[in-house]
Amino acid sequence: MSDAADIIQITEGLTKAIGANSGLNSTLKFDFEGKGIVFVDGKATPNHVSNEDKPADCTITVSVDTFKKMVAREIDGTAAFMQGKLKVAGDMSVAMKLGPILAKAAG
Repeated sequence: MSDAADIIQITEGLTKAIGANSGLNSTLKFDFEGKGIVFVDGKATPNHVSNEDKPADCTITVSVDTFKKMVAREIDGTAAFMQGKLKVAGDMSVAMKLGPILAKAAG
């Protein structure tokens, strides 16, 4: 699958998982290491997921491969962070709220 197709798939999966109210009450940006952006606006009503590159309360930089492994529960977000496979900039508490959202994205 191409990087663009991966980003579209991730955007669609997060849109379904987020729904109208993610409980984030913050903005979150996934930066897929130059391959694409997924922006989650948890402040908007209803919540909104896009591919806009806007400032966010928390930015998570991660490879598409590592993100897919996190959704598939092959790697834990904390483990990915400790191994340097995931970087968090900004409000760490926003990143800590991701577990349930990723679980929903996994289906």
